[in-house]
Amino acid sequence: MKLIVGLGNPGKEYERTRHNAGFMVIDKVAEKCSLSFNKTKFNALVAEGKVHGESVMLMKPQTYMNLSGNAVSEAVRFYKLDLSDLLIIHDDLDLPVGKIRIRESGSAGGQNGMKNIINLLGTQDIRRIRVGIDKNKLIPVPDYVLGKIPEEQKDEFDQAVETAAKAAVASITMSFSNVMNRYNGAKR
Repeated sequence: MKLIVGLGNPGKEYERTRHNAGFMVIDKVAEKCSLSFNKTKFNALVAEGKVHGESVMLMKPQTYMNLSGNAVSEAVRFYKLDLSDLLIIHDDLDLPVGKIRIRESGSAGGQNGMKNIINLLGTQDIRRIRVGIDKNKLIPVPDYVLGKIPEEQKDEFDQAVETAAKAAVASITMSFSNVMNRYNGAKR
């Protein structure tokens, strides 16, 4: 089974905030795969089904960003998943808006949800798609990441969400190195 996880914060007040880029991408993945988030498991909203003949679970942890690893690690252990079948999608302050970066491993880079997942799984060897949200030196990081996407960045941001979703769907059947080659750094 493939487990694809979008990171974010639950609740209306966090919708369309920069920190919920992972939720926005995973919603787009669900749409492309004709899956619905209609169950709760592992303290997460999940959508399950077959995609191109593969069993797939999409997940939106409901633990708030900083404790995302609780839901992810529980699912990984329950299904005895190989980490090569896990993909995490999250926002990244170090990438410009509109850019995505796909990696097979690496540090959390200051992203607390990813940091929690790495801690609980005990490895940095976790595939991820990072969606650029940029940063603003004049706004404290917590306020910035919990801020809404400004109108002037909406088109670029939405394109990045679309590209990240295409990459996530491609990862279900395509080798991860091919996914990285096709979509890495994409600003389409």
